[in-house]
Amino acid sequence: MKNKPKPDDRRDNVERIQKNINMTIHNMELADEMIHNTDDEKMKEVLMEKNDRRRDALNGMRKEIRDEAIDRENGYK
Repeated sequence: MKNKPKPDDRRDNVERIQKNINMTIHNMELADEMIHNTDDEKMKEVLMEKNDRRRDALNGMRKEIRDEAIDRENGYK
């Protein structure tokens, strides 16, 4: 019995990406709070570096969500 690949179902991509954006922003806010509440300089540096990477990821996710929204409007052709 051959395994068939699942059909490409992109209907929820915009919502899934938006959820990821929201969670990333939430994690950034938590990290910012930890940065302000800790005296550990190494921890501050690690958290700031993580937030830098999160900002980069957010830019990519925002581009991706725009592309998906346009594709959705066009019927995923």
